[in-house]
Amino acid sequence: MTRDMSYEGVMSRRAEIMKKAVGIDYSEFESGSISFDYERMMRETGYSLQEIEEIQSRTGVGNTPILELRNLTKLARKFAPMGKGARIFIKDEASNPSGSFKARRAATACYHAKKLGYKGVIAATSGNYGAAVASQAAMYGLKCIIVQECYDSRGVGQPEIIEKARACEAYGAEVVQLTVGPELFYTFLIMLEETGYFNASLYSPFGIAGVETLGYEISMEFREKEGRDPDVVVVTNAGGGNLTGTARGLIKAGAINTKIVGASVSLQGLHMASDTEFNKKSFTTGHTGFGIPFATWPDRSDVPRSAARPLRYIDRYVTMNQGSVFYMTELLAQIEGLERGPAGNTSLVAAFKLSQEMDEDQIIVVQETEYTGAGKHINPQLTFARENGIEIIIGEPKDEVPGKNIILPRDPSYITLTELDLNKTRKSYIRNAVNNIKATKVTKDDIDFLVKDTKSNIEFVKEVLDELEIEY
Repeated sequence: MTRDMSYEGVMSRRAEIMKKAVGIDYSEFESGSISFDYERMMRETGYSLQEIEEIQSRTGVGNTPILELRNLTKLARKFAPMGKGARIFIKDEASNPSGSFKARRAATACYHAKKLGYKGVIAATSGNYGAAVASQAAMYGLKCIIVQECYDSRGVGQPEIIEKARACEAYGAEVVQLTVGPELFYTFLIMLEETGYFNASLYSPFGIAGVETLGYEISMEFREKEGRDPDVVVVTNAGGGNLTGTARGLIKAGAINTKIVGASVSLQGLHMASDTEFNKKSFTTGHTGFGIPFATWPDRSDVPRSAARPLRYIDRYVTMNQGSVFYMTELLAQIEGLERGPAGNTSLVAAFKLSQEMDEDQIIVVQETEYTGAGKHINPQLTFARENGIEIIIGEPKDEVPGKNIILPRDPSYITLTELDLNKTRKSYIRNAVNNIKATKVTKDDIDFLVKDTKSNIEFVKEVLDELEIEY
């Protein structure tokens, strides 16, 4: 019997395709309502944190260095009140085999795919994860296909995405490049079904468990170096897996007093699925175009239930303009001698500013860096922006309008952060959770789940449910 290959037909087989491609039956964790057994799903990997550390070490992943940014700390103190200016550190994840923390996710997924006897792996990503999967697949002798959302309808692609395609191909992967739109997930599902390959999803329990080692390492290394845990860890937030995994690792290390701050580049006003606006943004990840939608509804991902659930762990969420990240990238290179890509430098902007609120004896950590070069470097990024009609200005970052200009701060004192209202984000999440199942009434288990998934309390959840006129 011929399979229905229409968009509707393929989407109707999504659960069946995913079950075969991930080796997890997500229905086992479902309750038939809003709630599901998240921790049981995370245990489905079958690996302890220590086993994952051992798996990652086989391919040279993890145990990356902690670097203190002494010059940047001195600069921050110049603009801080007396006695303020926390010490700034970075966890240098660029030293992983593929140049980013995502090697941790990929190592776990590729090891498991090999163990289960899959012949290859597929990942849908425009970013560093594609290179990480391709690298780890090569080490394990697996075939690899990376599906990228790369071009607008004119066939124009962003230099950073094209650079990442080059990296994937260098590791021997096949790269399938698509235009922006709904065809990405449709094509991804078809490939999984036709090849029978493993879905090395960013959002599976394997992917998130792989990042837990990063948070765990941070705690262990600071206890060894400084005799205590860091006060604040800043995490660049996009799909939420980076923040979720890092926070879970810190918790497993017992670092329960370390505050987790999410950081994203503000692309307010730009729609990520718009053909005309796709190339108006100068960041392919770590921005609010992913960070906010995935925080308010994690299960929009390529698996039935996403293991990346940032609202469970986040204590504070800040954004900054594009120009400040480009500025910080240059600043890091020129005063610390470290040339790193923009993703980690998003968190570095936040850390630089937040350190000025903290005491001098406190510690703030940027939990990842990424490699840079070719299309990932700030020069081709800014050149591409100009070619797309974006004005490059030196001035006041607050005046930046995404899609129209990029404003580099006049000096470090001009760097500012915008505080996002987490309660507003939590309310949006609860609204989406209710609407997703068209609920008119929720159970006690649902309320308990929503409390955990939003890191709030019963009173807050019930107040939102009352506003939505949902019975409980």
